[in-house]
Amino acid sequence: MSNSTLPTLPVSDGPEVAARLRDALLGASFTADGLLDLLGAPAYAALARSETVPALRATRGDTPLETLVRLFLLQQPVPHARVADVLPVAACLESGWLTSVGGDEVAATVDVRPYGGPGGEDWFIVSDLGCAVGGAGGIGSRDEGVVLGVGGASTTLAGITVRTPVAAALDLGTGSGIQALHAARHATRVTATDLNPRALHITALTLALSGAPAADLREGSLFEPVRDDETYDLIVSNPPFVISPGARLTYRDGGMGGDDLCRSLVQEAGDRLREGGFAQFLANWQHVEGEDWQDRLRSWVPRGCDAWIVQREVQDVTQYAELWLRDAGDHRGDTTAYEALYDAWLDEFEARKVKAVGFGWITLRRTGSEVPSITVEEWPHPVEQPLGDTVRVHFDRVDYLRAHDDAALLAAHFRLAAEVIQEQVGLPGAEDPEHVVLRQHRGMRRATKVDTVGAGFAGVCDGTLSAGRILDAIAQLVGEDPVLLRDRTPAQIRLLVEQGFLEPVG
Repeated sequence: MSNSTLPTLPVSDGPEVAARLRDALLGASFTADGLLDLLGAPAYAALARSETVPALRATRGDTPLETLVRLFLLQQPVPHARVADVLPVAACLESGWLTSVGGDEVAATVDVRPYGGPGGEDWFIVSDLGCAVGGAGGIGSRDEGVVLGVGGASTTLAGITVRTPVAAALDLGTGSGIQALHAARHATRVTATDLNPRALHITALTLALSGAPAADLREGSLFEPVRDDETYDLIVSNPPFVISPGARLTYRDGGMGGDDLCRSLVQEAGDRLREGGFAQFLANWQHVEGEDWQDRLRSWVPRGCDAWIVQREVQDVTQYAELWLRDAGDHRGDTTAYEALYDAWLDEFEARKVKAVGFGWITLRRTGSEVPSITVEEWPHPVEQPLGDTVRVHFDRVDYLRAHDDAALLAAHFRLAAEVIQEQVGLPGAEDPEHVVLRQHRGMRRATKVDTVGAGFAGVCDGTLSAGRILDAIAQLVGEDPVLLRDRTPAQIRLLVEQGFLEPVG
């Protein structure tokens, strides 16, 4: 289907109306906190699962906030007179935020979802009708040009993005403008691109309604709208990464074969980054028979860039096909058509010898180093968002370790990172533990096994003594040759620094 089947959008060049609407929304406490207070945690959580009945039950009254929730979030027609008490109705009708229905009622033309910014800002994410609650989830329009609202992927990317002040940021495939909105907090200039012109229009609405500066909006696929001489300090993208046998849905299907879209995006980002700049993506990648998936991803990393790639989830091809067929609502249609689509997905995977699909985060940092650092790992365990500082510090540690050989490490001072605990694992009653585990309670929440020397070393690291002096003391305590201990321990120190258990001092 084309965009012509979708409702007409509000005008995006009316900042005065957007500002008046924003003031009215805030005045009625139509915010993330206000929603939670009104609906209660269960109904609020149900919205994220695309379930609206609890919220409808919680908004049966006629308070201004209940009226706005039913109008903008639940897409219910509301009597004109009731809305007139809350919003500048005439201006909203004229500019297209509202439309008249059924004689004496009005309805919203777009979804508007309150969204709390990381600094306590009250933002509003605009999307197509039926797409603000729980993403698409098969409940909204299946038109190919549909623009989704806030989903798990978009909040994940926003959480892992490095948030240092920068001059120029680029949001590729901006959708409803969530990443551009976040970037506007710390970037002097924000450029947002999208293949779908409707998405650019909605991004402009999101920024205006959230009180954020306008972005430079450009139509085109991925890097196509970016000039050859343009570079950025930050590039972010939640691209249409779904690996499918066709490009039915613009918001999710990349239209390239297999994982070529994600590969191209990563490979082309290197030339667009300024020195020290970050590029951060969500992506899917194929697990191909006879190929190491980690090697596949290492081959994507452009020259002159360090990389940290984290696989968060793996699904076999049947699980993956079912997930995305359900996302489009195909499971609720004709059974024969659903089975034919399912079969087509499996045919595509079989032809490409794909046995599973991975999902995760890819972060690049432009360094120009002759010997890049490329970390590819699987980490399906819970983490603590936001992780932007954790990502930034990971690359700081990469720089530190690259600049320090073993002798320099032994001369350096370290301290144990905050909220690291030690666990001893062994049989009950045993005199000594079988092994010792260090565990983080922040950030990536890693756990790593260490030997007794490593545990003792980490435990006394407070920044006062050099690593070498600490090892000499441990050697004397355990009766070991200090030269041998100094020789074999730097590898363990290097690992503890790399994983964030130890922090360099000075």
